[in-house]
Amino acid sequence: MTDNAPDPALLAKAETLTEALPYLQRYAGATFVVKYGGHAMGDPELARDFAEDVVLLQAVGINPIVVHGGGPQIGAMLKRLGVESQFVGGLRITDAETAKIAEMVLAGSINKEIVGWIGQAGGKGVGISGKDAGLVTAEKVQGREPNPLSGIERHVDLGFVGEPVAVDPAILHSLAAQGFIPVVAPIALGTDGHTYNINADTMAGAIAGACGAKRFFLLTDVAGVLDKSGDLMTDLDPAGVAALKADGTISGGMIPKVETCVAAVEAGVDAAVILDGRVPHAMLLEIFTRRGAGTLVHA
Repeated sequence: MTDNAPDPALLAKAETLTEALPYLQRYAGATFVVKYGGHAMGDPELARDFAEDVVLLQAVGINPIVVHGGGPQIGAMLKRLGVESQFVGGLRITDAETAKIAEMVLAGSINKEIVGWIGQAGGKGVGISGKDAGLVTAEKVQGREPNPLSGIERHVDLGFVGEPVAVDPAILHSLAAQGFIPVVAPIALGTDGHTYNINADTMAGAIAGACGAKRFFLLTDVAGVLDKSGDLMTDLDPAGVAALKADGTISGGMIPKVETCVAAVEAGVDAAVILDGRVPHAMLLEIFTRRGAGTLVHA
């Protein structure tokens, strides 16, 4: 190697940029919806990485929308305030007091913390909830659980837990057009006038479909969908998802996640991706490299 030879590390960076070029061209002007949650939210270093990735997406011409969860933080606040939680089938029953605390945590402290991270990374985040500008309209969810005596499923009142029935993305388009990054808390007004707490995965998927997003990223605490040998499955379609659910490959908490991805794709999203949010820059690896980093679900 001569003294004038380029640094191999710099060459590798240049090759990475070259590899990313067709993806940058493909996604310019597209909308990406990212559901942010899991343990990545509780790690300052991962939170900083996430914010930098979101700001980078906007810098290269993509319109990112962040929808966040906060179940563990709500649980911690309820415990701190001495409010006892009841659960049915793994779902928290949200009474009026719990609903107020959930809104305080989700639309308040968590939402503004994420906005702060984005600001530190050089972006302009704006925190809203589904209640703002009629973004999301909800309806009450009826839970179900087996009767302990008969085994037959019965309806259970989960309180102020809702699901999206309508999405008006006008506020999101307006914010993006002005260079802002929307950060959405999963709280919405119901058709009955009550405030409802919505599952963040479900909310993000509904918003992705309504926005005609090019990509919907669901950040989790696992690498993606794993086969029976524990290997990552990188490419699925709705028929493949149904077969994997039927044979038990997809089970437990992964079922609602893949169902959310399938619903988003069927609503018009080009592809939904389940990613491990604990991996630094996982979104960038998935978007801008040939190999990808998670499980992609497409039509």
